[in-house]
Amino acid sequence: MSLTVFATLRAMNEIPKTERTTLKRLPKRGSFDREVINAVLDEGFICHVGFIADDKPVVIPTGYARVGDNLIIHGSRASRMLCALGREIDLCVTVTLIDGLVLARSAFHHSMNYRSVVVFGRASAIETRAEKLAALRALSEHMIPGRWDYVRAPNERELQQTTVLTVALNEASAKIRTGQPVDDDDDYDLPIWAGILPLRICTDSPVADPLLRTEVEIPVHVHSYGKR
Repeated sequence: MSLTVFATLRAMNEIPKTERTTLKRLPKRGSFDREVINAVLDEGFICHVGFIADDKPVVIPTGYARVGDNLIIHGSRASRMLCALGREIDLCVTVTLIDGLVLARSAFHHSMNYRSVVVFGRASAIETRAEKLAALRALSEHMIPGRWDYVRAPNERELQQTTVLTVALNEASAKIRTGQPVDDDDDYDLPIWAGILPLRICTDSPVADPLLRTEVEIPVHVHSYGKR
């Protein structure tokens, strides 16, 4: 593949920069590559949604899923956040994964290794029954693959009580820090341990609901979660 073709394909895969997504501090850590952004979103579970409600800033944590080039969030139809976002106001969605604590020789240079994504845009409601069910299935499968087909599907009353919103990933960027601490040159001679303390999310043994009325085996999608 020629360098020209490679550059063209890479450009096609990048989300265009905007004033809001252009990184002001440490821009070398930034990425507009859609695959990089998707990888972070696909690994996370919780996003924080920022918006203005009643002339006041609000940030709400909530679950999400990525479906193609869109984020899906959902909740109660009575939710203040979803009612506000359903009016297609400006919002900002952030997702952060912490990979490790970076321990330096000086207090000033301590840091964290992380992968984050910031998304700007407006949300629109998913109205049709089929599209709403597909979005809810995507949310469920993102959290724990195999669960949707194992449990009872939402009934009509539950669907009516649920709002599902979609946010296009048209204005987004990733920011990533990796590697060891970066100390001042004079501090490298100090007899102080420095390095990385890796962090990760892991599962423990499943805990059964004490209200189970019959003896039910733990399904494969539960006891094998995180082991694939």
